[in-house]
Amino acid sequence: MAHDEAQNALLNDTVAVSVGGVTIGGGAPIVVQSMTNTDTADIAATARQIIELAEAGSELVRVTVNTHEAAAGVGDLVRRVRDEGCTAPIVGDFHYNGHVLLKGFPACAMALDKYRINPGNVGAGRTRDAHFSTICRIAADNGKPVRIGVNAGSLNPDLVDEAMRRISGTPNSIPSRKPRSADYSVELGEASPEFILNGCMIRSALDSTELALSSGLREDQIVISCKSSSPRHLIQLYRDLARATRQPLHLGLTEAGMDLKGLVWSAASMAVLLEEGIGDTIRVSLTPRPGGDRREEVHAACELLQALGLRTFAPTVTACPGCGRTAGVLYQRLAEQTEAYVRARLPEWRGTYPGVERMTIAVMGCIVNGPGESKAANVGISLPGNDEDPHCPVFVDGLRTVTLSGTPEEIEEAFRGIIDTYVETRYSQASNVKSHD
Repeated sequence: MAHDEAQNALLNDTVAVSVGGVTIGGGAPIVVQSMTNTDTADIAATARQIIELAEAGSELVRVTVNTHEAAAGVGDLVRRVRDEGCTAPIVGDFHYNGHVLLKGFPACAMALDKYRINPGNVGAGRTRDAHFSTICRIAADNGKPVRIGVNAGSLNPDLVDEAMRRISGTPNSIPSRKPRSADYSVELGEASPEFILNGCMIRSALDSTELALSSGLREDQIVISCKSSSPRHLIQLYRDLARATRQPLHLGLTEAGMDLKGLVWSAASMAVLLEEGIGDTIRVSLTPRPGGDRREEVHAACELLQALGLRTFAPTVTACPGCGRTAGVLYQRLAEQTEAYVRARLPEWRGTYPGVERMTIAVMGCIVNGPGESKAANVGISLPGNDEDPHCPVFVDGLRTVTLSGTPEEIEEAFRGIIDTYVETRYSQASNVKSHD
């Protein structure tokens, strides 16, 4: 309980920022976001992917705005998405020329729900602050929030050069002006390169926040991120950042990688921070295979939050990992098909059957844990292992209701029917009203 209270205190300590009606920070539920990988100038393809990501559970969707063609089409893009009934806020990602595009295409500036600015690549030398301020003033004029997104790979080189000069000179710290809080500094001395990098990234974020405030934005219009591609580095970086600011934090590895590596590295870093109450919105930045499904990063983010008990997005399917006792591939096939079936039905279920995301389903492969795990789920099936009778008892809310047999296809169809019946009866509006009487 003490840990939960400390975690909630950290979450509630951040400023609440509204992005197109979605609240980030201030104790609001942690928000899942993703990013398209289509050419934004291709309005049809980008709109289609935004809708797919939103239906998969992405509560914010970011798009690249990098060319005149992309900026010119943003207004039409947003209209098309809204006409399809998708309300997910759309964020514009700007690098290098954001000040030019937002100034040159006011319809783009108005249509987007938030701007992402990387302070490391808005300009060089004296132009950096001017370009950054231009974007912030446009955001303020249009009533839009921004994310100040610092990346290790595109950090302002002037900060790093200054840090290196300080190491070899007499000053022993990098002072930073932290808005609305105590001063933040990094003691250098014998500090490691990683420690120095942390200090430079945090200083960039905090100084940029102060510049954004002086350019007309309010405290409740600024989200911050400081991203690295190293899990251990990210953990310490965000621990330091969380102590240094009250702004809500966007959490994620900047380049997680592909498949298993990307999933494990993202979970290894973000789970630690989320458990400590650090992070107000997350993205799992997975590299897709050619032609791969962009929604996988959304599914991963939702699963991470659900595993930690922070959010509930979809019914949980528990499945037996298999061992020498399991026979054939029926339990594997049924687990895979059940997972896919639930995911495909979920967009419809969410709108019709409130609370369905809390449902639990078990697909087990032998008698050892099969009946026990199946009884613990809302709907569970225990498939026969080696030398077991070829029958499949099904349990609903702990009670054995039916035993399935037949071909794999017949068992799969019957089990889907049992799931459908349970959803329709347990999570109907009438059942929900009755359960709360």
